[in-house]
Amino acid sequence: MVTLPILNQSRMYQVRPSKILALGLNYRSHIAESHSVKVQGFTGEVPEEPVVFPKTPNVLIGPDQPIVIPGFLKDYGFDDPRTDYEAELAIIVKDTCKDVPAAEAMRHILGFTCMNDVSQRNLQTGDRSGWFRGKSLDTFGPIGPRVVLTEDIGDPQNLDLRCRLNGNLVQESNTRHMIFKVPEIIAFLSRNFTLCPGDIIATGTPSGVGRIKHGDVVEVEIERIGVLRNPVAEE
Repeated sequence: MVTLPILNQSRMYQVRPSKILALGLNYRSHIAESHSVKVQGFTGEVPEEPVVFPKTPNVLIGPDQPIVIPGFLKDYGFDDPRTDYEAELAIIVKDTCKDVPAAEAMRHILGFTCMNDVSQRNLQTGDRSGWFRGKSLDTFGPIGPRVVLTEDIGDPQNLDLRCRLNGNLVQESNTRHMIFKVPEIIAFLSRNFTLCPGDIIATGTPSGVGRIKHGDVVEVEIERIGVLRNPVAEE
């Protein structure tokens, strides 16, 4: 469980989702770099509907907590071991909902925050079951630094998004470049799954994803929300 302050509120929010649903390939710029990421199912084609995968709640850590690269990965002897950062806007679901029309989606969102969809690429590429394990290792879902309520975020489809690795800018975009917008995402997911209070939806990352290693510091910054900072450590 992660506890985050709520912007403009004198209370805290306990992040305790029943599920974390994440989108892949939701920025054209990220699709364009598929040749460098080299992950199964990651192609240069723009998807016709959202590409969805799960992350499990054990991934969640808060600001300044370390992203831990598991020691067992060394047992595989990967020729080119690679664990990546991915800066994303995250949605927090407000209430239990199903089959939500896009026009009504915003009323079912509690608020927004930053998320780092940390991804172990070797597992993501090699596992027959797909992306599940490489996306759901412990600590692979930093979130924060605060929750901004829907009424305070302004237009969630016009937020500058940046990621810095050791102080160097590595990702820079705006949420207006999402292929599937926030209302479409809620409508699609709620058609497939009942969404529950506190569920987290990660909305995808733009181009510029890259490797992290022991001693690195990753910062995800989103306009109106703030900076989510996490160090990286090998187990």
